[in-house]
Amino acid sequence: MEAAYIDKNIDLVNACRKGSRTAQFELYKLYERAMYSAALRIVNHEAEAEDVVQEAFLDAFMRIGDFRGDTTFGLWLKQIIVNKSINCLRKRKMEFTSLDGVEVPEEDAVDPEELEWRVEEVKAAVRGLADGYRVVLTLYLFEGYDHEEISHILKISEVTSRSQLMRAKTKLRNILEKKGARDEY
Repeated sequence: MEAAYIDKNIDLVNACRKGSRTAQFELYKLYERAMYSAALRIVNHEAEAEDVVQEAFLDAFMRIGDFRGDTTFGLWLKQIIVNKSINCLRKRKMEFTSLDGVEVPEEDAVDPEELEWRVEEVKAAVRGLADGYRVVLTLYLFEGYDHEEISHILKISEVTSRSQLMRAKTKLRNILEKKGARDEY
């Protein structure tokens, strides 16, 4: 059985296909904030995130005819946002350390209560991570991509994606520990 996606905004999408500026503005208002947040988590720079969002919406509206409706418009737009954010970072020459051939240990299970840290401290710590760490962590934890998808998006191996995530979590833990955000593991 195939999953059926019901896009509550399909009428606006169809109006955009017909060139309606009003429909474009309505879609923009609906998605701008969420897309900005996703871009900001990846690029970690407010002005660049704003640019990414503007470019993504322009691109989406120019290519609205390519939207097949096999997902929601929001998911389609989010993929554009993620790709443009990654391209923005590539322009900055973000580097990943390849660990092909290096064995990466499996992650230990984490107690959910252990993760209840103060939100602002965690956000600040994530913003302080190096680009490579922050991007993989963001794509995996916040955007919900798996390592295969991350490796495809970033053009890195799955092993590199896993190791970047593991190192990002370790670095994040260290930053938070230094700030006294956690008393124990």
